[in-house]
Amino acid sequence: MKRAVTVLSIMLLVACGIAAAAIGLGFLGRLHPAFDSFSHFRLHLAALLAVGAFGLIAAGFRREAFAGLALATGAAFVTPGTWFDNAISNQAKASAAPDDRATYRLLHLNARFDHPDPGRFLSLIARLRPDVVTVNEVSAMWRQRLETLSAAYPYSTFCDARGKVGGVAILSRRPLAEGATGECVDGGTLAIAPIDFAGEIVTVAALHLYWPWPFEQPAQVERIAPRLSQLPDAAILAGDFNAARWSGTFSKIAAASRLEDAGPVGPSWLPRILPDALRRAAGLGIDHVLAGAGLIVTKLERAEDVGSDHLPVLTEFWVPSQARPEASGTTVVTTPAERAATSLGA
Repeated sequence: MKRAVTVLSIMLLVACGIAAAAIGLGFLGRLHPAFDSFSHFRLHLAALLAVGAFGLIAAGFRREAFAGLALATGAAFVTPGTWFDNAISNQAKASAAPDDRATYRLLHLNARFDHPDPGRFLSLIARLRPDVVTVNEVSAMWRQRLETLSAAYPYSTFCDARGKVGGVAILSRRPLAEGATGECVDGGTLAIAPIDFAGEIVTVAALHLYWPWPFEQPAQVERIAPRLSQLPDAAILAGDFNAARWSGTFSKIAAASRLEDAGPVGPSWLPRILPDALRRAAGLGIDHVLAGAGLIVTKLERAEDVGSDHLPVLTEFWVPSQARPEASGTTVVTTPAERAATSLGA
C-alpha cells in the first residue's frame, strides 16, 4: 500500500511538471507555432496545475507544490480574458453607448457543418433580427437553410470551401456599397463585404481559421495577411480563430488587419456532449471580434446556446461619422413579408 501511494505521488509530480512545462512553452509562441499551440490551453493547464499542487502538498512535495501554485497564479494573472478583464471591458463599452445614434447588430456563429437542428439558429436570428450575420462552417446543408432567409437578408456572400466542413458566409439586411460585391479569400475561409450603413460604408469580414500547428493554421495566416492589411478603419472582423486571444496567432491577425480586439468574448467552445453551463465557464475562448478605429463597439456578449459546439456572439456597434442620422435603436424595420420569411426560415 505504501509503495502504491509513493508511485501515485511520483506520477502526480511528473504530471504537474508536464503541465508547468506546457505553460512555460506557451509563452514562447512567437518563436515557433508549436509553442503557440500550448498557449491556447494556458488557463486550463494553470487550473490543473493548481489542483495538482494541492495533491503534492498532501504527498509531501511542499516546495514543488508552492512553485506550481506560484506558476499557475502568475499565468492566470498575466493572461487577458479573465472575469476581471471582462468586467472592465463591459463597463467601458456601456459608457461608450451613443444617445442619438443608430446602433447596429452583428451576430456571429460557427454553426457546425453537421448541426442536427439548424432551426434553432434560424430561430435565434428571427428573434434578435441582427443587421448582419456572419457564419462559419457553412456546409451545403447550411447554405440551403440560410438561403431561406433571403427575403429578410437579401444581400449575401457565400464562400464555398474544400471538404465537408464548408466555408463562410455574410448575410445582411443592408445593401452592399454601390457597385461592390462580396469577396471570397483563401478558398472560402475568409469572406469580405462592404456594407452600406445609412451612407457610411463598413467592411464586414467573416473568418474561419484552421486548427493550430501541426495543422494548417500558421500557413493560412500568412496567406490571408496581405488581404487583411487592406481592410479600412471602418471594418469589423468576426470569426472562429481556433486560437485564444492571448496567442501569437491572434496577435498576427490583429496586426495584419490593423484592427483592435473588441473585447473578451469569454469561453465559447466545448464539445456538444458537455453541458452549456460548462462551456460558458470552462470552454475555450476561440471566437473573436475585431473592430477598426472607424467603429465604436458598445456591446459584446455570448448569446444563448443553439446546439452548435460554439456559442453565438452578438456585437453592437455604431459609426461615429454616420452621414445620415437615423432613429436610435437597433436594426432596420422589416416589412411584413420579410418578417414572414424570417419566421418560415426558423
